[in-house]
Amino acid sequence: MNFRERLVKLNFCSRKVKRPEGNLFTSNSKRQAQRFMIATVIFVLTTLLIVYSSTSGNSSFYLKEDVGYKFIARQSSNLKEWNVQDGYIPVIGNKTLKLHCSQCALISSSSQTLGTSLGSEIDQTECIIRMNDAPITGYEEDIGNRTTLRVVAHSSISQFLKRRKEFLQRGQETIFIFWGPYSRMRRDGKSNVFRIIKQEIAIGANMSVFTVSPKRMKQFDDLFQMETGQDRKQSHSWLSTGWFTMVIAVGICDSLHVYGMIPYNHCRKPHHKNLPYHYYNTKSNDECATYLTHEHARMGNHHRFITEKHVFARWAEHYNITFSHPSW
Repeated sequence: MNFRERLVKLNFCSRKVKRPEGNLFTSNSKRQAQRFMIATVIFVLTTLLIVYSSTSGNSSFYLKEDVGYKFIARQSSNLKEWNVQDGYIPVIGNKTLKLHCSQCALISSSSQTLGTSLGSEIDQTECIIRMNDAPITGYEEDIGNRTTLRVVAHSSISQFLKRRKEFLQRGQETIFIFWGPYSRMRRDGKSNVFRIIKQEIAIGANMSVFTVSPKRMKQFDDLFQMETGQDRKQSHSWLSTGWFTMVIAVGICDSLHVYGMIPYNHCRKPHHKNLPYHYYNTKSNDECATYLTHEHARMGNHHRFITEKHVFARWAEHYNITFSHPSW
């Protein structure tokens, strides 16, 4: 075979090899397109599922089975067995918390109370309970003028001090309970929060100012786990002041009327009003946006507002608790 014949044969073989390569390239393109379409469909379905779950009835973190939380129904703890006199330590002196009320009104800090003209009704209640730095001045028509007990979080101290004059002018008729972790409430001089409470708030001999003891703080954590099936720390949850206040209120009140606290399913109702989170701060974030952001957050520590409202609804079945504005 001469050189020309060999060259012709080589060209013929190369053309035979190239033809299947073109078919293989087309086949791979089809497979890649199919994979892309499948991935797109999965992404769309996953997105729709996330959106649906965020607005569905199972909106609280312990009910979301897709992240491993599943609520286990159980009998509520008997909060009436908690001795109110134990677990609350006087900041000055040796006073004992002996408060007991036949009727109580717990006023939420929500904007739900604005425009309700409930002030006179609330003021007729034997004991009135408020939270954190929620003011009275300027809002008397809607939320009343009296305060029997105020429960304050360690994280609200700075805001509380800004309204200290208003609160302390009514101080002799008000009991204050401050709660916080041991690191913020230790009494050995290493806690700025406790020092502020002692030196700038509990300043009068007739003042009734208490802090929650470390033992009682653990009881609040244990109660959360008992009611939800979730460890507070491991689930990256912070208990809200509402949680502490509800437990304290059930312990001291024979009957409890809660004003302005929204139920767990409020934010998924189609026609709910968009209102500020606090009645005294119109620039605060939207209430439902705040609830949903905290409830579904996985990074960092957050309040589980919706989860807590699930628990409160169950407590209402065991204790004499009424919710209004809105009604549950």
